[in-house]
Amino acid sequence: MAFSREAKQLMSSAGVPIVLGYHDNDQSDGRLKDEAQKIGPPLMIKAALGGGGRGMRIVNSMGEFENQLDSARSEAKSTFGNDHVLLEKYIKEPRHVEVQIFADSLGNAVYLYERDCSVQRRHQKIIEEAPAVGEITAKCDWCVCVSLTAFFVAWSG
Repeated sequence: MAFSREAKQLMSSAGVPIVLGYHDNDQSDGRLKDEAQKIGPPLMIKAALGGGGRGMRIVNSMGEFENQLDSARSEAKSTFGNDHVLLEKYIKEPRHVEVQIFADSLGNAVYLYERDCSVQRRHQKIIEEAPAVGEITAKCDWCVCVSLTAFFVAWSG
């Protein structure tokens, strides 16, 4: 799932927990500001087609929002060719755990387990530790099952 917005919407509708945020299509300044106020600072503005820490800005007070939004959009447009953004509650010291799932159109899927990507610099992963340590595996297994179900339901129409 290459598009963050669609992935978040699909996972949220399937009951997979996601970070509080705004992931919809209305990209007007007014709507984004209203949603940012609902989320409240600190929040993160993220390029919808982003990756590698590009197009990400942290907003610590609503007075910073417009400048950070302009900056995130500009970087997203120049890097990814699209200036759409997502808004999420900023988590200062998150546990960043990813799961890798490969699936085909025949219903075959492979789950390559979880990896901890918490060691980062400028929102860029430096170390990926697999498997993730601690009490995360059962939660990841549940999320994978729900995610695969949601993916195949969405794919098959």
